[in-house]
Amino acid sequence: MTALAEHEWQARRHAHQERVRRWTRPHRERQQDGRKHPVLDFLFTYYSFRPSRLERWQPGFGVALAGGEEFLDRKGYVRTPEGVAVGREALTEARRSTAEFVLGLLTATASRAPRLGCFGLHEWAMVYRTAPEDIRHTGWPLRLGHAGTDEVVESSNLSCTHHDAFRFFTPQARPLNPLQPAREDQVRLEQPGCLHANMDLFKWSYKLDPFVPSELVADCFDLALRVRELDMCASPYDLRDLGYEPVPIETPQGRAEYVRRQRLFAEEAAGLRERLIGVCRGLLRWADEQAITR
Repeated sequence: MTALAEHEWQARRHAHQERVRRWTRPHRERQQDGRKHPVLDFLFTYYSFRPSRLERWQPGFGVALAGGEEFLDRKGYVRTPEGVAVGREALTEARRSTAEFVLGLLTATASRAPRLGCFGLHEWAMVYRTAPEDIRHTGWPLRLGHAGTDEVVESSNLSCTHHDAFRFFTPQARPLNPLQPAREDQVRLEQPGCLHANMDLFKWSYKLDPFVPSELVADCFDLALRVRELDMCASPYDLRDLGYEPVPIETPQGRAEYVRRQRLFAEEAAGLRERLIGVCRGLLRWADEQAITR
């Protein structure tokens, strides 16, 4: 058990809250004004971690907080000789199963070479041959129009490996993807070049709440936000009024730029993935040690 003095964890909490509020405050303001954002809302709607949860700091498992009695109001925290910490009882069988699944998925993903040839066409496949009123982000024009968008899909090779992206393909687009990834294929197919797999590191970090340090959750959110920006810059939508310059993947230059940025994100995600793998392994080892000493 690592012990943190009160001034240490108070400083970490303050720094974390200041960091994440630059994302949560604008989101709340948009909500209050009834404004939708086709890029940034995704981080708070598709993912289920509320802004208030993102702002709430916690040290992760194996860390005791001196003078941390206020944490006893949170589920899972107990008194220890070193201070207040997450207790063994917080790791229920369901939470342990989650940790085992996340460990298996991230380990399998990390074992594969990145595949960098999808060019973000999943967003195009989500509007392929659909009626104008049925596109996902109504109110935002398609850069090439509906016919031009359909032509890009038909002249390209779809190669989506991520179930949660593929499931939003239009019925007409799904047969154009050689792989038909289903939920049960996730561990077998997920690969580290996929933008969605790298955004999902945020999901896996908060699925392990309260065992993951908030700083790691924020690091994963930060990456997810920047990946999402590339995701939508490479999409068929024209979002220049919001300050997003297109990455025109319908051109050789645009595809080269997409791959360049995709590779950099894959490299950054690899470090976060390894940190989460370390948390999962440590958590499961900690749980086993606690069970032996009980």
